[in-house]
Amino acid sequence: MKRVALALMLCASPLAAQDLQYTDRGTEICLADADGFAAEMACVGVSANQCMEDSPGGSSTYGMGGCLDRELQFWDQRLNDNYAAVMVQAKRMDADAIPGPEGSPGVADALREMQRAWIVFRDKACTYEASLWQGGTGRGPAAINCLMHQTARQALSLDVWEG
Repeated sequence: MKRVALALMLCASPLAAQDLQYTDRGTEICLADADGFAAEMACVGVSANQCMEDSPGGSSTYGMGGCLDRELQFWDQRLNDNYAAVMVQAKRMDADAIPGPEGSPGVADALREMQRAWIVFRDKACTYEASLWQGGTGRGPAAINCLMHQTARQALSLDVWEG
């Protein structure tokens, strides 16, 4: 989350975080109505966009960054919850499995390595996304938007694996 803090610092403005009119409700309603992965991915950004519309100064660089960060927190919590649930399932599968070839990772180890590799991918993808702004004021919101979308995609992917 250090990248998020840095991205928010790049969005400096007089708008205070407490002035943001953010709620997860739009995203939660969208997800409840979504049928399938693509429809769930279409829910990413719903609450952040509503926050930008409802907050005074929500269309400022800082307002956008703040609203996007709030929804990023929603997706990050969902990712952590889904990862924990899938890890429990993976450990259970390892306990019940017939040992594979020597040196092959168990399900839990493979999951952990996949997640670590995904974190590297996410960070590099979002660094690239921010770089497209070449130091402009949109760099911070672009980085947070990327983090939000990448995190949501991973959270939803892990939710599919759990189910």
